[in-house]
Amino acid sequence: MTDQAATGRGGEPSAAELSLADFDYPLPAASIAQQPARPRDSARLLQVGRDRLTDCTIRDLPGLLRRGDILVANDTRVFPARLQASRGAARVGLTLDRPRPDGAWHALARNARRLSLGDTLAIQAADGLTALVIDKAADGSLVLAFSRDGEALMAAFARAGALALPPYIHRPHGPTAADASDYQTVFARHPGAVAAPTAGLHFTPGLLAALDTAGVRRVTLTLHVGIGSFLPVRAERVADHRMHAERGEISAAAAAAINQGRAAGGRVVAVGTTSLRLLESAATADGLVTPFRGDTELFILPGYRFKTVDRLLTNFHLPRSTLLMLVAAFAGRQRILAAYAHAAATGYRFHSYGDACLLERFQTIPPMP
Repeated sequence: MTDQAATGRGGEPSAAELSLADFDYPLPAASIAQQPARPRDSARLLQVGRDRLTDCTIRDLPGLLRRGDILVANDTRVFPARLQASRGAARVGLTLDRPRPDGAWHALARNARRLSLGDTLAIQAADGLTALVIDKAADGSLVLAFSRDGEALMAAFARAGALALPPYIHRPHGPTAADASDYQTVFARHPGAVAAPTAGLHFTPGLLAALDTAGVRRVTLTLHVGIGSFLPVRAERVADHRMHAERGEISAAAAAAINQGRAAGGRVVAVGTTSLRLLESAATADGLVTPFRGDTELFILPGYRFKTVDRLLTNFHLPRSTLLMLVAAFAGRQRILAAYAHAAATGYRFHSYGDACLLERFQTIPPMP
């Protein structure tokens, strides 16, 4: 490990004063990882403390946490959400987002202007699966009613779909066989995510065993990452941006384990921004995590008062993204920009297949009553 003094501890502007330019930074294209580290836990890890930046690796994580800390990971499983469809001679590319309570699916479409309400799409390579357009929005999103549901529908997606890899992972001929495993975490259990919760990609069975030996408790929750993960922020005043809803669940057992660990003095360590958003969505004002099942549209900007998460393990995020805004709220905007500048200058790999950072929370959270 190597240490460097952190910079940028000045005051933070309010959310209402922040613009997209406040979350910009220079990023060479060569810094964006196109393949994951192999093995996964050999990736680099930048520890971002209040006063220092420390260069580590993911394998150092058990030594950076304390006995009794609660590691909370997202156990969503990525499904192949990109489909090819046709209406007559017209070809339409679909990227599924999430199911609605009525069983229909929200999706984004290329060439959506060719579609009208009531159109029926034939899904290619899906053994007769069709989708009826039952709603259409100005932003190109659709609501689709498929001709199958439940496990039969998910099986059709598995046969006909492709992974919706982020656009900055260049795959001219589509996702590879390696991506099918590389873009899935060791925690993955419940299918429903369009994008991977990428902080979880760094974990291996060996690292989990080392965390267990170090006395770190492990808990999982489920947040199905949606298409909003890829969409740019277009509002110049960032507070005007609207987050897409994502489905999540925290079981009663998971909530109890987190609360018991906190009451015993353990710190809540969120694996990824998805875990953090769901924990904060389910937390009461005094930091108690409650069982949760439903949608969250929580948009975290600087000025947000965190209720329950003490540490955040996360990858390095795109300029001007909602994820960069979240980590800036958690660790301090100036501190994050200084950490990212250090990472870019010292060869860290960015984004989904890249390296990670372990962030200390900028604010102080009062102890549980």
